[in-house]
Amino acid sequence: MKDIILGTSHTLSTTVTEEKLACNMKSGSLPVFATPAMAALMEETAAAALSLFLDEGETSVGTALDLKHTAATPLGMKVTATAEIIEVDRRRVTFQVTVRDEQEKIGSARHDRFIVGAEKFLAKANAKNQ
Repeated sequence: MKDIILGTSHTLSTTVTEEKLACNMKSGSLPVFATPAMAALMEETAAAALSLFLDEGETSVGTALDLKHTAATPLGMKVTATAEIIEVDRRRVTFQVTVRDEQEKIGSARHDRFIVGAEKFLAKANAKNQ
């Protein structure tokens, strides 16, 4: 793990497609951007920001997501997430994530990721099957 720089940010965008609608993700009945889809975009964006600091064999896993979804976004609209590193405590990295559609802010979250060795982490998870 390299020295992690506070304030580092990363931005990713997606388009609201049929499979990302609340009615299709079973998180609601309306054809709007689903909260689980927004959560996934937030995690993907934070993981990408953190990947710059990882050594070979390391990855990060999400451990907490305190999310607010504050506005609806219709099918076909572009959604953009920006994740900024705001705190580092050894292997725990905390992000502030903001999500906007083409017109307004639609959500925010405080998100923690933990840096792990990929092989060791998978071995421990897979041991549950034995």
